[in-house]
Amino acid sequence: MKLTVVRLFLVLMMFCSAGASRALGYTPCADADKFADLKGSVCKTNMLPMSYEAATDGPQATIFVRKFPAAGVSRGAVWLVSGGPGESGASLYPMLPTLRRSFPGFDLLIPDHRGTGYSSRLCPQEEGVDSLGGMALAGAEWGSCFQRLGAHPELAKDFSITSAAQDLRRLVEESDRGKPVYIYGVSYGTQLVLRALQLGDVRVNGVILDSLVPLQNAAAWDLSQRSNVVDAVGRKVLADCDTDPACHAALGEEAAVLYRRVLAQASQTPAMLADIPGKNLKRFLGGALDVPAARQRIPLLIKALATGRGDEPGLTIAALQAAGATLGAYPQTPPSVPLVSIISISENNLRPQLTMAELAQEEAQLLFSSRLPELLVKPALPTYPRDVYFGQLPQHLPPLLVLSGTYDPKTPYEGAREHVAALRKIGQVDWLTVHGAPHFILWTAPDCFARHVQDFIDGRPARDQACQMTL
Repeated sequence: MKLTVVRLFLVLMMFCSAGASRALGYTPCADADKFADLKGSVCKTNMLPMSYEAATDGPQATIFVRKFPAAGVSRGAVWLVSGGPGESGASLYPMLPTLRRSFPGFDLLIPDHRGTGYSSRLCPQEEGVDSLGGMALAGAEWGSCFQRLGAHPELAKDFSITSAAQDLRRLVEESDRGKPVYIYGVSYGTQLVLRALQLGDVRVNGVILDSLVPLQNAAAWDLSQRSNVVDAVGRKVLADCDTDPACHAALGEEAAVLYRRVLAQASQTPAMLADIPGKNLKRFLGGALDVPAARQRIPLLIKALATGRGDEPGLTIAALQAAGATLGAYPQTPPSVPLVSIISISENNLRPQLTMAELAQEEAQLLFSSRLPELLVKPALPTYPRDVYFGQLPQHLPPLLVLSGTYDPKTPYEGAREHVAALRKIGQVDWLTVHGAPHFILWTAPDCFARHVQDFIDGRPARDQACQMTL
């Protein structure tokens, strides 16, 4: 009898939660039965101004939101903002188990910020789910999309960081004000969330920033410096090998010395890199820094290339592929390359006059590199002018928790530390250092993430804490 009553109670709670979602305009997602991890999700398409500076009766943008309701009575809501720019909310779907553990009893709401996923796109035809490459550009779509944007440069401003931040503010305001509301942002998402806070106070109980971007006007950390950032982390990995007896014994000499010799040999004998994707060792190893399982194989791969023996290239590639598989494959997974280009060049490139020759000269001295700086040189798409919010800080802050990895090759730990110091002049900022972690703490150090986020939302803040990433 007691068991039956308990079951009835749980059913009623689930019904109430689903009913509340429908009352706010959410309906069962069309794809909820196609993917196991999307089961039970409800969706909503919001109509918001395409331009927040135009008349109120102007064109509208569609902003898609997927909600994963809490089981039973909801404790509150968490808005989850993906990175990029260019990534849709789908990049966070595979993180659902960790997010449930981190925010127990909360509704999880994941928007596709404008320009991504099922929200309004820069090139609606070419980036449509039924187009040639799905939501990724393919074949002739590249030319027609870029041609359209070149003919309508005014579109760029409608897809700015500030426009997306206005969207986020309006979405969050829909939350039930009788319960706690939090915002989580990762990577570019941290920049977007902070821009929303610049626009005015946002009524939330707290904000979690994962892999915080550097200050926007910090010349040492802008996107044109990405190869330098990657190189600094890569050198840490090589230095770690030198201090580890087993790793040093496997190489037989200092890792950086061996690696420089391999690079010199490869420049004379390109066939050495036949098994390296892109045949660019600096870039390949720079990309491997993002994935802990691949990162730890870097010294062994260098040794294998030096001796011409072993299958380390295949093992490193397999580690990267396995990590990529955990990120899921949904229709809106492909990033929007046009949006990446427009926002990156408009707001996050402090060296617009950099030439390919200058970049090549800089990178010749590096051991690890990234392709990103090259993509900033001579952009093929229009940009928008920076507004008054560029490089500024919010006037007020809700309680903040910042999580950063010491081996982050995208949003450098040192840059995040500098940003935190500036934010602490405004409000309360708790800081978690995750030793050994690369980018995206939610993904690469889920146990550290869950434990400290729970403490934060349960009202147990701590100004400076540390956690160790485990493989």
